[in-house]
Amino acid sequence: MKLDDYRLQFITHCNERYSYVDSARIALEGGCRWIQLRMKDADEMTLEQTARIVREMCSEVNATFIIDDNVPMARKVGADGVHLGKNDMPVAEARKLLGSEYIIGGTVNTFDDIESLHLSASVDYLGCGPFRFTSTKKNLSPVLGIAGYRSVVAMMREAGISIPIVAIGGICIEDVEPLLEAGVDGIALSSSVLSADDPVEEMRSIVAIVNEFSE
Repeated sequence: MKLDDYRLQFITHCNERYSYVDSARIALEGGCRWIQLRMKDADEMTLEQTARIVREMCSEVNATFIIDDNVPMARKVGADGVHLGKNDMPVAEARKLLGSEYIIGGTVNTFDDIESLHLSASVDYLGCGPFRFTSTKKNLSPVLGIAGYRSVVAMMREAGISIPIVAIGGICIEDVEPLLEAGVDGIALSSSVLSADDPVEEMRSIVAIVNEFSE
């Protein structure tokens, strides 16, 4: 299991210019080495076809490949792991099915969510959000903002919880440094990269910011 690349995650998206596969290719070309395939409304056949293509793309550059929600699909296509939302399969159940060799991430919105996952399940990282309103997610939890992340990180430190926490939800390049300064361990982006005039260059710039902060 490799967790080295969690500090910058790209969650696949599509728009009128780019497909899900295009979005993964853009992120990888820009230097991101963690791709989460998220295709909420896709049927199983389309998801599997896309997952196999993106799996191969990630393997070529030794990038981590995560499937959103679908534990059986993660096993079927040889993904590195799965990310589970609050309404998906419980993390503890997924861990029993997948074993220790798979990465499992869980979605959280509050410190109570974090504490619950920490106590009941073997989760490798936390996707915490949303940072601000985002149109890519339905049934949005309350937005956190910078102050929300500072508060959550402070409570985690006080409680001795050291699970990596990754900020997600409507994040743009201008938000990356302030969020890292607020104490989160990583950043997850999606539509803001594809919306840029030059998405590959946008991702390269974000990679540079994250790398500089990590040094």
